Amino acid sequence: MYNIIDRSENSDKSSAESDSEPEVEQTESEEEEDESESEEAEESEAEMDSEGSQEMGEAEGGEEDKNEVPEQEETTDTAEQTLGQEQADGADTSCDPSHEVIEEFTDVKHESEFSLETNFMEEESGDCDADKRDSNSSRAFSEGYAEESDCTRIRKWPRLGQLTFSSTLEKHKTLKADKEVDVKQLYLHKPLESTWPKVNKQFLSSMIKPSDPPFTPLQRELFCIMNTYRDLFYPERNVLTNGEEIRHAYCLHALNHVLKANAQVLSNNAKRRDQKPGTDNDDYRDQGLTRPKVLMIVPFRECALRIVHILISLLEVNEKRKIDVSNKKRFKGEFGSDPEEKPPNLKRPEDYEAVFAGNIDDHFRIGVAILQRSMRLYAPFYSSDIIIASPLGMRTVIGAEGEKKRDFDFLSSIEILIIDQADIYLMQNWEHVLHLMKHVNLLPLEPHGVDFSRVRMLNLNNWSKYYRQTLLFSALQDPQINSIFNRHCFNYMGQVAVRNVLLSGSISHVVVQLPHVFRRLEAESVTSVIETRFQFFINKVLPEYRDAIMSHTLIYVPSYFDYVRLRNFFKKEDLNFTHICEYTKKAGVCRARRFFLKGEKQFLLFTERFHFYKRYMIKGIRNLIFYELPTYSHFYSEICNMMKATESGADATWTCTVLYSKYDAQKLAAVVGIDRTAQMLQSKKDVHLFVTGENE
Repeated sequence: MYNIIDRSENSDKSSAESDSEPEVEQTESEEEEDESESEEAEESEAEMDSEGSQEMGEAEGGEEDKNEVPEQEETTDTAEQTLGQEQADGADTSCDPSHEVIEEFTDVKHESEFSLETNFMEEESGDCDADKRDSNSSRAFSEGYAEESDCTRIRKWPRLGQLTFSSTLEKHKTLKADKEVDVKQLYLHKPLESTWPKVNKQFLSSMIKPSDPPFTPLQRELFCIMNTYRDLFYPERNVLTNGEEIRHAYCLHALNHVLKANAQVLSNNAKRRDQKPGTDNDDYRDQGLTRPKVLMIVPFRECALRIVHILISLLEVNEKRKIDVSNKKRFKGEFGSDPEEKPPNLKRPEDYEAVFAGNIDDHFRIGVAILQRSMRLYAPFYSSDIIIASPLGMRTVIGAEGEKKRDFDFLSSIEILIIDQADIYLMQNWEHVLHLMKHVNLLPLEPHGVDFSRVRMLNLNNWSKYYRQTLLFSALQDPQINSIFNRHCFNYMGQVAVRNVLLSGSISHVVVQLPHVFRRLEAESVTSVIETRFQFFINKVLPEYRDAIMSHTLIYVPSYFDYVRLRNFFKKEDLNFTHICEYTKKAGVCRARRFFLKGEKQFLLFTERFHFYKRYMIKGIRNLIFYELPTYSHFYSEICNMMKATESGADATWTCTVLYSKYDAQKLAAVVGIDRTAQMLQSKKDVHLFVTGENE
């Protein structure tokens, strides 16, 4: 229940000087010095988070947490430094094409078994009817472009909700949601027709009949779009509810595409073998400039492990008919998690436990070669059909301009790009994703042994990006994620985006009686909003909290660069503050939490990425400032509800201030709801919302 009061005071521009850019870089050494001094003052994480523990106790040691954010993920690092660190530390480089061929894959047996150029097994080639059937369902790679005519239509589907269909084709057909799906009409390649119902059985209701389609309502509508090879953006992926459903759906689509493409190549190999010498026929153009067809981008090794297990299950017809998987033991050892390493007995939200389950290493890449009854893991990229990698794993292979060891030719003929859990990359390093998108579907620098008589004309004409399907899944709508879909997806078949309206926001989950003050700042452009926010904060907001009465003030800062800038300003002004970021060592975190709880430090600078990776309970908060709206809307209610842990202080003294601009419309809607957002943006006034605590 809300009571709303508008403040007529508009946010003014101020002319205070800002810190220079070099000063931001110089403070990194100061950060390390501050944290190294706190080695002897560490307090255990379990002690700090338990409800009945003593907050003042100290423990020995200053060891860094194993789950600490990797140092090479810092946004100021370059790809060259990351690659150098990998080589210096002896990191696993077996997935690097330049290392794999020499170190791991010299066995002729595996090369010959998985080579599409020399493999003529009839069981793999398929029959002519299958080729015709596959060609009906696959994209017609040889189709020309129709006259461009931008077309956007909005449709309502039962499960996905509001969809936006857009296309440059003159004759654009809008899909309709099929209530029933006939598996035969999907043209699934063998053996997927028989294995998919068994693999997907875990998501189906026990009341379902054998004759019913083996898809959940969500999977049915998603696969209906995937199977038309349109680009898809689904921003409602939930790790607790539909995450695994979606993963199974796109694995089915990717494997189906690879099996049909390989079957066509093997069938044409057999036909060419029987062809008379000297005959030239363009009907056999069935390949790209390089072999990899599918690129799957996932955040952690655990995600890659689950994908490979799904692919294996989809290829195994029954328990008696197992497929041959090369290097399976090595894969399990490197991508699995050690059952003996039990996580500490700490209370964390369910979504945190789900996201960080298993092996959460974010630096990996692996090539997978697939035939109908066999699979090869750790295949060299140029002999792979599917590449599964993290953004950091791709960045260290692609490299930067000017580096000697860099390779991105294997991305030249990617036909399906799947980016899963895109929101997590905002917490890792979004620059790696942008760097990857710039190098997909470029013409290769080397021929890599390709038979140009078999290469499709669209690849030779450098049209690959217009025929690439991109599947983008995220837990939220964010301008940076939207830009990937809008600026880097050029599929001529069109794009489909889910655009549902958020009726209620996360503020409804705040259970403490807390007045929320939303202060609007006016910015002329998106590029100027960063400077405007800083000036507004130091001139309008901070003076109200510098009084000793306003102690125990936590400042929540989503951007690491904003955090560094504020930290420099606080040091320059000699304010009584402490700070915690994703690079702060465990000892420094314990010290900062203790100082803040006891009131020895008036301000606590707190980054969003630290909260994402740790989810510590910060006790002692009485005043809360959101320097910017959080990326994840549920973080707003989580931080506000931390005030319940404050043992002293009257509820009436609690305050919460939020800074926002018109460019934060999406984040604002996720917090306060779409109706209130429209009113707040239209009124151009500061707004007070009083949450009575009746929402619990």
